[in-house]
Amino acid sequence: MRIRAEQLLLEDGWARDCLVTIGDHGRITAIAPAGDDEVADRTVPVLQPALSNLHSHTFQRAMAGLTETRGPEGRDSFWTWRVLMYRFLDVLTPDEIEAIAAFAFMEMLEAGFGAVAEFHYLHHAPNGAPYDDLGELSARIAAAAAQTGIGLTLLPVHYRTGGLDGRPLAGGQQRFGNDVDRFLALVERTKQIVGSLPADTRLGLAPHSLRAAPTDDIRVLAAALPDGPLHMHAAEQEAEIAEVLASTGRRSIEWLLENFEIDERWCLIHATHMTQGETEALARSGAVAGLCPVTEANLGDGIFEGVAFLEAGGSFGIGSDSNIRISAAEELRQLEYSQRLKHRGRAMLAEPGGSVGRRLYNGALEGGARALGREAGAIRVGAFADLVALDPPRFAGSGKGDGILDGWIFTGGRDAVTDAWSAGRHVVREGQHIDAEALTRRYRTVLAKIMGRL
Repeated sequence: MRIRAEQLLLEDGWARDCLVTIGDHGRITAIAPAGDDEVADRTVPVLQPALSNLHSHTFQRAMAGLTETRGPEGRDSFWTWRVLMYRFLDVLTPDEIEAIAAFAFMEMLEAGFGAVAEFHYLHHAPNGAPYDDLGELSARIAAAAAQTGIGLTLLPVHYRTGGLDGRPLAGGQQRFGNDVDRFLALVERTKQIVGSLPADTRLGLAPHSLRAAPTDDIRVLAAALPDGPLHMHAAEQEAEIAEVLASTGRRSIEWLLENFEIDERWCLIHATHMTQGETEALARSGAVAGLCPVTEANLGDGIFEGVAFLEAGGSFGIGSDSNIRISAAEELRQLEYSQRLKHRGRAMLAEPGGSVGRRLYNGALEGGARALGREAGAIRVGAFADLVALDPPRFAGSGKGDGILDGWIFTGGRDAVTDAWSAGRHVVREGQHIDAEALTRRYRTVLAKIMGRL
């Protein structure tokens, strides 16, 4: 396939009127100026690398909007939301999980994401009993990725305990639980599942959190897949930090940095509550901070130390997490706006004299691709063709160069995305996924059944 772009974002800046050629293996094979008589398969006004969504729980897409009523007593929080989430997941069947995942993956592609890391902790039946196929639900996520064409990094999640005191899992958590041996068996089954997907599919591992994965288990996981990404929730909630501090004498990020070789293969999700020392140390480690600004705002988690982290040279990417609202532009917008509210200033994450949108987009491209273990994040020869085309008249701004990114992120949204490619698969055309009608119809049918059981 050959794509002709009037403007396109390359590693060294913006270029005009170029042809991008995609080979049969889904990688970019050539980038060259377009001649007057050049014929392309698709011509677009703006072409840029597609972002990687580094943190998603797709099943939560179906509960979006169901937790916005305040409880009768006390203060609502992440912890009260979690009770409702457990109740919701307890009614989901494998078919329903697959349909929800496919719908969410479709929305991600339509929103400007080219690939996703699915933080997959829903492994068993509602009573906690394993399915006959230990990888039943991993296979459902894989099937949803295959149906939609999204690039997938599948992250089976290890979840063993209900807290640092080792208390057993209870209620909805039982669908997550494995001891180390069974989890490693699940990983072996997942390798088979991933092997049946396109060649750009990746496998990583995810110890859920310090609350859910004992120290020795995390070490086993780190060694079990030495070349794969490692993702982990960390410092999301102040109550979590207090529990870690009481148990270990260290704060969450501090303890992780002291006890593990945290480096470029790690992605620490949220990392919201850090001291200045933790912020600088995490930046130096090379780990990616996995930020989910829309979900973090929705749950009232807190505000990431974005200014200090970037000043210290930290790497970050963005994820849609609970999928209450799937939009690449809105995640980046919320990230910048949270810093403006925190510091009472403007253009907080831009470099002096630079564009906010360009710094946000470049940072999320690099960090997201690295967190997924994916050869993407740039329009360059040899990279996977994860690409997104935008229509500048659908948002405000100059419509040229970095003004495209500023305009899309701060005034636009999903409707500006006209086309999307994932490893060369042209899955969004004229603003809609190529199988949108069937995927949406199936999702609506499933959603009606779920709501009837709640």
